[in-house]
Amino acid sequence: MTKKIFMTCAVTGSSPLPKHPNFPFKPEHVAAEGLAAAEAGAAILHIHVRDPETGAASTELELYREVIGLIREKNKEVILNVTTGPGCTWMQSDTEPEKCGPGTLMYTAERRLEHILDLKPEMCTLDICTMQLWGGAAINLDPMITRMGEMIQDMGVLPEIECFEAGDFVFADDLMAKGALPKNAPYSFVLGTKYGLPATTEAMSYARNQIPRGANWTAFGVSRHSFPMAAQAVLLGGNVRVGFEDTVYLRRGKMAANNAELVSWGASIIEHLGNDLATAGEAREMLGLAH
Repeated sequence: MTKKIFMTCAVTGSSPLPKHPNFPFKPEHVAAEGLAAAEAGAAILHIHVRDPETGAASTELELYREVIGLIREKNKEVILNVTTGPGCTWMQSDTEPEKCGPGTLMYTAERRLEHILDLKPEMCTLDICTMQLWGGAAINLDPMITRMGEMIQDMGVLPEIECFEAGDFVFADDLMAKGALPKNAPYSFVLGTKYGLPATTEAMSYARNQIPRGANWTAFGVSRHSFPMAAQAVLLGGNVRVGFEDTVYLRRGKMAANNAELVSWGASIIEHLGNDLATAGEAREMLGLAH
């Protein structure tokens, strides 16, 4: 019996703009890329927003409203998984190391979840790492994540637990034990960040073995590791994520035209390895989400 595997498309992310002529950052373009990715087979769209003039990462509520509204206007079945990552970045001051420096972006739980409360997507990511990242530190300590986890559940939204390194799995266990995360929360393994889990078979196997038996999980590799880790996720029984947030290349020297082309390549990996690509409706059943 073939296994159903769902695919997430991370449409635009929040990293500095890559050199790509079709990289989406205007709301109508982000929405169009998401809709095309869903048409190509993505069951879940992972959504960030960007400043429509500069392309820089943004957290503006009106931009989220516009992107989500444009997608839902044409597709009510695809699952929306919206980021809550921005607002945990701490940069150290060069002259006063006990103080934060330029580039620090630290929000309250309420600010980090403002758009989730407003829009009520089916899912949202929840980064639980505290580690060196983005040239500074991502700080997600227990009081903040407990508050966010409780608020997300109160909103009726399913959090996806984003794990960047080994200690995150222990933290997730503790959060579940006290009810700050639901028992059915899916996991996402981020592989290939410089100080996190490496993009290797061994790291993915380790991550899979740390989570509750039967839990849904997705794994993805950053940059050149995207498709090798997509294939590895399929082989180890997980789900797949692709998209411009992670890479703009199909392979070395071959740039993808758009997110939909990345999704098509991901779908071919799933199918060539003997599995079936899950529809959005099937992914909803797998995740316990309402239709």
